[in-house]
Amino acid sequence: MLIDQEKCIGCGICVPYCPMEAISVADKKASINQEMCVECGTCIRPRVVRCPTKAIYEPYEQIKGTPREVRRFFSDPATTHGVTGVPGRGTEEVKTNDVTGRVCRGEIGIAIELGRPCVGTTFAEVEKVTMALAKHHVDYEECNPLTHLMADRIKGTFKEEYKQENVLSAIVEFNGKLEQMAELLETIKETAKELDTVFSLDLICCFEEDGSIPVLTELERIGMKPRANAKVNLGMGRPYKIIREA
Repeated sequence: MLIDQEKCIGCGICVPYCPMEAISVADKKASINQEMCVECGTCIRPRVVRCPTKAIYEPYEQIKGTPREVRRFFSDPATTHGVTGVPGRGTEEVKTNDVTGRVCRGEIGIAIELGRPCVGTTFAEVEKVTMALAKHHVDYEECNPLTHLMADRIKGTFKEEYKQENVLSAIVEFNGKLEQMAELLETIKETAKELDTVFSLDLICCFEEDGSIPVLTELERIGMKPRANAKVNLGMGRPYKIIREA
């Protein structure tokens, strides 16, 4: 993202809209700190930022095919990743689980949304989490663009050229067995102490036949209390995977 200095009048309308605080005004001209900018596109959305002179622009061709391009895919939810074909930073929300059966009974799904809300992160920080999870032999979600930036999925390492790229958020996604939950969450809790960012932790599971939630007792034992406003889906579909395995 760039600002045409000839057009800019230094009004500062764009400044508060940048989630990374990368835009500043000096000497009656606005500029964007390129190191901090994550290419989220917020500053050029006409329904959000109404730059009176349309001074902000995106020279996408300059970053296309370079490591910096990944900032866009992990920061602008309006983009679609070229490999996965999935829009946004991760996969489709788990509310589609009714028909995809990505997480079945006896399984858990875990998503670690690093940099969220609105703090940002680098892949070097994400790597701290994925390397810590390596001892659990995690199988990362294939439809998540993050997975395709890894140099070694078994070790949880990322390609060197991407490690220092800033992004608004990156989501680590994987499935595991219900009996693995405690050890996986303990590893995540310990790794959190080493991170220079924040993250939201998502835990996905299916109701049991009797309507109970199988993870609650174990979460209480390890001192992790789920939010009261957790997402609950009605289960109106027919889980494909469960039917297939029955």
